[in-house]
Amino acid sequence: MGTVTIGVSIAVPEPHGSLIQQLRASFGDPAAHGIPTHVTLLPPTEVDDGELPAVEAHLRKVAAAGRPFPMRLSGTDTFRPLSPVVYLRLVRGTESCTRLQQQVRAASGPVARELQFPYHPHVTVVHGIEEAAMDRAFEELADYEAQWPCTGFALYEQGADGVWRQLREYPFKGPVVPPQAGHVERGSIPTR
Repeated sequence: MGTVTIGVSIAVPEPHGSLIQQLRASFGDPAAHGIPTHVTLLPPTEVDDGELPAVEAHLRKVAAAGRPFPMRLSGTDTFRPLSPVVYLRLVRGTESCTRLQQQVRAASGPVARELQFPYHPHVTVVHGIEEAAMDRAFEELADYEAQWPCTGFALYEQGADGVWRQLREYPFKGPVVPPQAGHVERGSIPTR
């Protein structure tokens, strides 16, 4: 029996996910093509591969109790100097993401764990690259906007090649959130 590194996240849907991934690559982040665009619910966590069925059962229960909710990204922020990250701010859906990640990491579940930093839902744009490129990402995406209904989350496994691959999706059981007035169909970077 071996171990696997897993993560649980909300995928940023198309066309937003690919656009953000392309932007991440354009700023020189070497991890851009190995990490699907997402909002983390469970950070990289090593588990025995024999524990995966229990993890999957737990995630099915969490999803069954979940309900779709609106998510919205607006502008950039950074964790610097504490951590070399520039990210897109999640301005709608933060409370729902916070509740969801608490349920995923529940002490009674198979992936209970403490976090290194307080939970702060976001979408990483660049991580650990040179300061000038991080500054450029921060400035160029300052007016980025995107929104969509979150209808579930997914379990991912990190391969030996460092690439994260989706193992399974967990849709919520509630009705789909209707489109919001002023819904942004595409991630947009307004020109200044």
